[in-house]
Amino acid sequence: MTSAADTVLKLIDRGTGGRPAIGAPGRQPMTFAGLTALARRTIATLNTYGIGRNRRVAIVLDNGPEMASAFIAIAAAATTAPLNPGYRLEEFEFYLADLKAAALVVAKGAPTPAREAAAKLGIPIMELVAPPVGAPGDFVLEPTQKMPDTVADGPAQADDVALVLHTSGTTSRPKIVPLSHANICASARHIRETIALSPDDVCLNIMPLFHIHGLIAAVLSSLGAGASVVCTPGFNALKFFGWLDEVKPSWYTAVPTMHQAILARGDRNKEIIARARLRLIRSSSASLPPQVMAALEETFRCPVIESYGMTEAAHQMASNPLPPRTRKPGSVGVAAGPDVAIMDEAGNLLPTGGLGEVVIRGPNVTRGYESNPDANAKAFANGWFRTGDQGTLDDEGYLRITGRLKELINRGGEKVSPLEVDEILMDHPAVQQAVTFAMPHDKLGEEVAAAVVLREGESASERDIRDFAAKRLADFKVPRKVVILAEIPKGATGKLQRIGLAQKLGLGA
Repeated sequence: MTSAADTVLKLIDRGTGGRPAIGAPGRQPMTFAGLTALARRTIATLNTYGIGRNRRVAIVLDNGPEMASAFIAIAAAATTAPLNPGYRLEEFEFYLADLKAAALVVAKGAPTPAREAAAKLGIPIMELVAPPVGAPGDFVLEPTQKMPDTVADGPAQADDVALVLHTSGTTSRPKIVPLSHANICASARHIRETIALSPDDVCLNIMPLFHIHGLIAAVLSSLGAGASVVCTPGFNALKFFGWLDEVKPSWYTAVPTMHQAILARGDRNKEIIARARLRLIRSSSASLPPQVMAALEETFRCPVIESYGMTEAAHQMASNPLPPRTRKPGSVGVAAGPDVAIMDEAGNLLPTGGLGEVVIRGPNVTRGYESNPDANAKAFANGWFRTGDQGTLDDEGYLRITGRLKELINRGGEKVSPLEVDEILMDHPAVQQAVTFAMPHDKLGEEVAAAVVLREGESASERDIRDFAAKRLADFKVPRKVVILAEIPKGATGKLQRIGLAQKLGLGA
């Protein structure tokens, strides 16, 4: 597998052309043959307008089949740069300028501020037009202004950059992560092998498709296996069970907060769950509390596979395996693609059981941040990429993450892992969701705080929760402040964000 375009073409050669590739609820799917034809048309269209290999095309589209097919088809010719359609004008101006985008793709008639940002920057706009009658994901690209009439250089190659994404950048300027076709196809292959995807599988995608998790774990891994992916308009807990009943997927992948929202409505949808044909549920992009894993398995009667991913690794790095191999709650599994090790601050690899920074190397790992030698010098050590996560490997090779190094709470020199506190708080019978974070303190520097959401119909006070934690945690780890909320603020991809949460909740020194 060399490029996203080759992935589809090789499946056609294997006789899968008539099989479903990309679908949407309530619609007949686009076949692999249709997707291949779309990719070839898109290569020709972009080349005609002077856009070819390694030229960047920013994509601002809502979740759905057209976003999935645009990623595949545009990457077949150029470099894709998906952006969150929820950005404001100033954010679009920053990201489009930082990307040096050659063109912007938006849906015809969509009133996105990305149009104004592109106009200010002189970036040509191409409108994506989906035919009123046609397969989900089918489209044509129409330029809205005169563009260079130059033939570019055909289908993308393995070493070309297929996808560029920005890091989340909570405390500094976001960094650009370039991922080659070889990177993303290696990661898709690793996911396919980990969860044994076959042409009979159907993925229900509820993840945002401007995010590496949705693009690679849901879309590309499915297509690379000759399987299909059904793309929803985005996550909606109220609609999830209707989609589950209609689509009859064999699996879905999501972040923990989505799984928790789904579980909260499980009791009201027991008949649909009984009819479901889920072979597995996958969780990634944030730590899955063991309590949630157990509840999911009890509710859906299928294994929950927790995986470990990040943008710089084109998503997957480690994963718990399918049965009959062991799944360890609280661990992110064994190496599932790249090599995984633990390193100390000096760059030495640590023995089994050692606590240090998780490092990786392999075919799915980016070659480095773009135009950022300082960041690359810090990120790479002796051929390994430093993930920024702290963890440990047990004697069976299972990786346990103890937290992001920058999220560890330094309480007067005593280090506290937020994940450890989360797990204890989640054991409280009234707590549905918990996130532990650092709160500024005038003497200690940082103090432990937590935000919790209570289960429907349950009640507990801040004192109740603190007393519960005090029975199971050392005194310095017990949250000094517990905020009870109806909902914990989340990022654009549904992940809970510890950094900056104290400020959002008005908890100052």
